Amino acid sequence: MELSLSAFENLPVAPTAEKRPLTDTRHGISRTDDYAWMRDGNWQAMFKDPALLDPAIRAHLEAENAYQQAAMADTAALQKTLFAEMRRRIKEDDSSVPAPDGPFLYGVRYVTGGEQPKYFRTPRDGGAEQMMLDGDLEAEGKAYFRLAGAGHSPDHASMIWGYDDKGSEFFTLKVRDLATCEDRADLIENTGGGGAWSADCTGFFYTAVDDNHRPSKIFYHRLGTAQSEDVLIREETDSGFFMGVHGSSLNDFILIGINDHETSECWVLPAGDPTAKPLLVAGRQTGVEYSLSEGGDVFFILTNADGAKDFKICQAPVTAPWRENWIEVVPHKPGRLILSVSAYRNHLVWMERENGLPRIVVQDRTTGEEHAIAFDEEAYALGFHGSMEYFTDTVRFSYSSMTTPSELYDYNMATRERTLLKRDEVPSGHTPADYVTRRVMAPADDGELVPVTLLYRRDTPIDGTAPCLLYGYGSYGIAIPAGFNTNCLSLVDRGFIYAIAHIRGGKEKGFAWYEDGKRGKKANTFSDFIAAARYLDRENFTSHERIVAQGGSAGGMLMGAVANMAPEAFGGIIAAVPFVDVLNTMLDDTLPLTPPEWPEWGNPVASPEDYRTIAAYSPYDNVRAQAYPPILAVAGLTDPRVTYWEPAKWVARLRELSTGDAPVLFKINMAAGHAGASGRFQRLEEIAFEYAFALKVVGKV
Repeated sequence: MELSLSAFENLPVAPTAEKRPLTDTRHGISRTDDYAWMRDGNWQAMFKDPALLDPAIRAHLEAENAYQQAAMADTAALQKTLFAEMRRRIKEDDSSVPAPDGPFLYGVRYVTGGEQPKYFRTPRDGGAEQMMLDGDLEAEGKAYFRLAGAGHSPDHASMIWGYDDKGSEFFTLKVRDLATCEDRADLIENTGGGGAWSADCTGFFYTAVDDNHRPSKIFYHRLGTAQSEDVLIREETDSGFFMGVHGSSLNDFILIGINDHETSECWVLPAGDPTAKPLLVAGRQTGVEYSLSEGGDVFFILTNADGAKDFKICQAPVTAPWRENWIEVVPHKPGRLILSVSAYRNHLVWMERENGLPRIVVQDRTTGEEHAIAFDEEAYALGFHGSMEYFTDTVRFSYSSMTTPSELYDYNMATRERTLLKRDEVPSGHTPADYVTRRVMAPADDGELVPVTLLYRRDTPIDGTAPCLLYGYGSYGIAIPAGFNTNCLSLVDRGFIYAIAHIRGGKEKGFAWYEDGKRGKKANTFSDFIAAARYLDRENFTSHERIVAQGGSAGGMLMGAVANMAPEAFGGIIAAVPFVDVLNTMLDDTLPLTPPEWPEWGNPVASPEDYRTIAAYSPYDNVRAQAYPPILAVAGLTDPRVTYWEPAKWVARLRELSTGDAPVLFKINMAAGHAGASGRFQRLEEIAFEYAFALKVVGKV
């Protein structure tokens, strides 16, 4: 660790957190938490008004910020340079390719210097552009501002838009009259953001969020009335399930989805009768997931029912979509994971992943003939954008790779012709031939092969001397795409290898890859990441002291776990909004995400076995007396997903028990939540800070 430690000399004294022991006994097992006091007892109210934070906690967090600022003071110029580089790679006055819907083309743009998106539309047959919503204007005077998007009504006369100005993800909804571009008096607070319009466009459905930030109720709001008059459509009483609502592609139905991480159910009601009683499609059955897509007189159902682990597609009449009427359309194929499905008048389209690579498959609804849209690179990313219209043969998709900037195509499903609409510009210049992207396979401890995607400059020596940023996530079945990322070029152009470890817990290699990295098998996620680091060292891509590990949220939990398990395998660790106090959080059913997360991690409240499993890897609970590499933790005060006290406590315990001299830094944004700063350039400043830490660790400051 000499290389890492030499970068951190003459640091000020780090904050020392007061110990206030609190003992908890579950299943006959007692644990003492010295830092539980960092959890503000009034956290629900504080998320809505950060000024209510306990003064003692605020003082400690401010001391942490002062310490990390002093520790990183010598990188101030580097941070500015990195920020400027990343900003130069962004086309500041960029605009999306407007998407057709009825008489208009709808798009989003940014202007030079602007932080927030602007939503606009133009008449399809020509005419003047209309600016529907100016995000920069709405954000004026606010330390934090995040739009929840904008959804226009089927008659194109109105628009629902939402915002969060605290970072706590309690969104407020407003309704804009698109004839005048002025907001109506309607104001809906404490929502999940967004809504679904009724067929006559006189009202909309939305998801309400309770004080514990759980989306547990669907309401119907009629325009011109007070929120107190809204009609309750459906309530979910099981705190372990999320609720959401959206409209169907032909605006015929309102679809209510209820799910946790392994089970789902859907309810439907006619969009033309907003107060009708929702009808249940198929009752929830543990481990069975399904979702609906309207296709004219049928619903297409994407499901893992009947043992279809990697999912299949069924159809059923919209008049009777019950489980007994499901007819298989696209069969289950082990190892071919179907990710999503969309229906159009003449075609059925789905995104699938096989052998770690995505592709789009188109099926003619009349003949059943299928063809795929795929690419030849070793690793790439596809995004299916579909179409807002049902009566069309044209859909939209994007393609990129680690070396290729994103390209947007219109694709004619009948003629199979691709039309390039846009290739993302890199204003400062980018030559793909200067870079190499590779997909290598790292042997895991049990013999599984872990895909690792690499990006580096063609002139980077592969002799063990190159530093490496190794990124990982590995939870919730989320697959990390091997897409283009202009920000990481600031490291790659400085000689770094940028690596993504596609570890178990994601779905890169099918649903089984996910199952092998959750609950009782969670340890595979961590050992896979360590195996990737050791492979990169063994194959001379880099060396252990030059590897900086990075992950956020559940990936931050990964960072905490590997720091405990193999601190010698990493030269430094960056943990963003890290879910590191896993056991305490999963024991606290008052927290926003705890009951819905039990299927992912286990329920330590009810199960002694789950308690012991989580206790064995929970990063906070497994910090021990050993030398740790330099660690940077990043968090947001009003984060409802990973509460600020998790990293705060973790950092305190690391400092207490570490036997080495490596610093542990904690940066907390006192005006943001889980996603960090809300503006596009403000976010770049945070990335520049993290990259400066990585460069400092490997001695490149």
